[in-house]
Amino acid sequence: MINIKVSRSEDGSLRGFTVKGHSGYAEAGSDIICAAVSALCYTAAGYFESAKPEGIKYGYEEKDGYMMLDLSEVPEGKLKVRAKAVMDAWLIGVKQIRYSYGGKYIRIIDTKTGGKGYA
Repeated sequence: MINIKVSRSEDGSLRGFTVKGHSGYAEAGSDIICAAVSALCYTAAGYFESAKPEGIKYGYEEKDGYMMLDLSEVPEGKLKVRAKAVMDAWLIGVKQIRYSYGGKYIRIIDTKTGGKGYA
């Protein structure tokens, strides 16, 4: 199962995520759920890594079956709007994958819901 923990700032905006595990939907290399979640995570991390928006401080780490992205500092203004758009799109994407394939393969825990997962 892929376990996704969403972290938020005090204002409720997405601050980052930690993704652990494999879905078990299919063999490694053929697992479309893992591939889809990975693509979304790499896209979000890639935005901050390649665009390097000045003023945004973040941490990023990845290895087999694990990815973490943490936005430790996002200034107000246009940068915050862009960071919010990237992170919100990421969350919509992983929720859609979960909705399509079910809770058997993906669990999302969000601090916004008091640490409860999505049904």
